[in-house]
Amino acid sequence: MELYPTAENPLPSGARCVGVWTADGVLLRAMHAPVEAAIGTVVFLGGRGDFMERYFETMRDFMKRGYAVAAFDFRGQGGSERPQKDRYRNGTADFREFEEDLRAVMAEAVRLSCPPPYFAIGHSTGGNILIHAIRRHQWFDKAVAVSPLVGLLYGNWPLPLVSFLVTLAAAFRLGWMFLPGQNHRPLGRDDFAGNPLSGDRWRWMRDSGVLEAAPQLGLGGPTFSWLKAARKSTAALKAMNGQDRLTCPLLIVEAGLDRVVDNEAMHQFAGRVPGVSLVTIRESLHEILTERDEIRDQFLAIFESFVANRDTI
Repeated sequence: MELYPTAENPLPSGARCVGVWTADGVLLRAMHAPVEAAIGTVVFLGGRGDFMERYFETMRDFMKRGYAVAAFDFRGQGGSERPQKDRYRNGTADFREFEEDLRAVMAEAVRLSCPPPYFAIGHSTGGNILIHAIRRHQWFDKAVAVSPLVGLLYGNWPLPLVSFLVTLAAAFRLGWMFLPGQNHRPLGRDDFAGNPLSGDRWRWMRDSGVLEAAPQLGLGGPTFSWLKAARKSTAALKAMNGQDRLTCPLLIVEAGLDRVVDNEAMHQFAGRVPGVSLVTIRESLHEILTERDEIRDQFLAIFESFVANRDTI
């Protein structure tokens, strides 16, 4: 296993790539990078289809601020093991598999090689996994969910039709099929115009360049099995209420122009679950960490304020 830096996307200083085995026998690609006299470690959980290289810039930002960093690719994407014959299909059956990935990385990489205290940043699907993890595990002092998958957006598709199609696909063992209208291959340079993820052309081209150098890291659009698992996981979050407790303070950072996940579901979640706060970066699309400089600067300031505020509950 290795990392794939490019001229536009250099490796964080001292970064080391490691393999981590999960309890159910899946080999994950993980990494960590030290800093001298670290004030803690920031652990990155990417979104669906992400690969660690997309976070190199943000890792370097945190290292400049005195944090060691760690990251990994969830099973079925990036440089981690993929169960599907077609590597562009993500065929997870249950998001609890992803929580096992995080558990293994924390036990076999982060806690063994990185200094505490530990802080987590989870983007999109990674934010969903992070929220579930801090319901059960005392791994982190504070957690930040960036544009988290708390609720799904179905566009013009009626919810009863979505439910029927998901049930039908499962009944006929067609969960491997891509959802209608979804890309069968990773997005690339030609897909920037009108994309719902980032308004920063340079960073889009930078990440596309990584995939050109290492195409095996890419992933196509979501499948029916992924959607079924996502519906189950978001339903569990929607069922949480004032009786539920998280093991650390959670900050949700919402992208005001998000067209990928349901912002209203985030607000409802933050309003009913103790220990959750929410801030909005109004001019951002879904991928805050690969957005324009002024948006990323807002996020970094928000994170530092959240971590420094010892009164956060």
